[in-house]
Amino acid sequence: MIDFFYLPSLRVASSAQLEEIAAKASSKYIILALDGVDVEFGPTALSRMMEVADDTMADMVYSDYAGHPLIDCQKGSIRDDFDFGQAVLIRLDSMRKALSELSTPLEFAAFYDMRLRFEKIVRVCESLYSAREKDTRKSGEKQFDYVDPRNRAVQVEMEKVCTEHLGRIGALLDKPFKKPCFPHGDFPVTASVVIPVLNRASTVADAVHSALAQKTTFGFNVIVVDNHSTDGTSEILEKIAAEDNRLIHLIPSRTDLGIGGCWNEAVFSPFCGMYAAQLDSDDMYNGEDTLEKIVAAFREQQCAMVIGTYQMTDFNLNPIPPGIIDHKEWTDSNGRNNALRVNGLGAPRAFLTSMVREYPLPNTSYGEDYAMGLRVCREYRIGRIWDVLYCCRRWDGNSDAALSVEKVNKNNFYKDSLRTWEIEARIALNKA
Repeated sequence: MIDFFYLPSLRVASSAQLEEIAAKASSKYIILALDGVDVEFGPTALSRMMEVADDTMADMVYSDYAGHPLIDCQKGSIRDDFDFGQAVLIRLDSMRKALSELSTPLEFAAFYDMRLRFEKIVRVCESLYSAREKDTRKSGEKQFDYVDPRNRAVQVEMEKVCTEHLGRIGALLDKPFKKPCFPHGDFPVTASVVIPVLNRASTVADAVHSALAQKTTFGFNVIVVDNHSTDGTSEILEKIAAEDNRLIHLIPSRTDLGIGGCWNEAVFSPFCGMYAAQLDSDDMYNGEDTLEKIVAAFREQQCAMVIGTYQMTDFNLNPIPPGIIDHKEWTDSNGRNNALRVNGLGAPRAFLTSMVREYPLPNTSYGEDYAMGLRVCREYRIGRIWDVLYCCRRWDGNSDAALSVEKVNKNNFYKDSLRTWEIEARIALNKA
């Protein structure tokens, strides 16, 4: 015997909704499923989920479903949009205990709070049911939902729940920031714009020209790390470099580099300035004062990393939804903690070169900047610029425009792993 209950969302739910379910339930386990989605369990699926819950003493069990493999929930899986599928099994006693620990009612984040309080969540890596997908948008259309200003009230409550969770497990940071060292040393210029590129013949010239057009009170250059392009990108860069010696065109000797590895090539080169600012090869700076604003932010905010604000546009630079991505969920007081809840920190990003040389970026093509941001804000302030600095062009050629379920899972598992390692490091730091 098992009780079935339905919610409009397994991510956004109120404490009143969950308390009503807990009051009505009478069986040892309940199933929470998405309302409006046809979930059809296999003939032995429910017994299988209950068996796993009994054997592992899990508080919650979820499973893969037809055509949709999921990923394991680990210590760092504390982003509020973790995908548990369309239905989950919950131990009723665990649910009631978690709800009883709430200090104040929650309007949106009750399920999130509850599952963070569970001691054990187990994934059954077997396809136990079929379900119609509720959100059929492409991956590139979903990835900015968490910063949509229409979801601001939800974000505030989710942040509160996440912060309390970090406090319970000993990973909350509240110590004063260290002051970064600003070495002037033998840097050839004050700032470098770093552009990793692979086969972007249709966009790289726009990116490079927007960087070279910067008006500054200091010397700068543009370092393009050309990851062995074969579509004419290299020839375009050679032509621009012949006309403007501020463009440094680097081709790595290694052929196994991701975006992070290309960044390290630029930062460890003798051409890199004291500050290294990011620009993607298919995007453009919004104006000629972007680099000046970034360097000023380092000096004024005494930070080791700076993150700006960007405008979503189509290929022709026409604004598109969700519009301006400003990551207003970031606050100087709690941003370093909330960084573990969100799946990205914003753009464009810039680093103290000395910081990247001390903590090189991981050699990946996804999450390398997020990994660096987590490492930096563990000890140092991240500065913010709320002016739009950057046009993020969305087009079919974007590397994340339409990812497969497997690729999305791989990316999310990697970022959850980064969060797991960072949480462990923060717990150790607090103990020390």
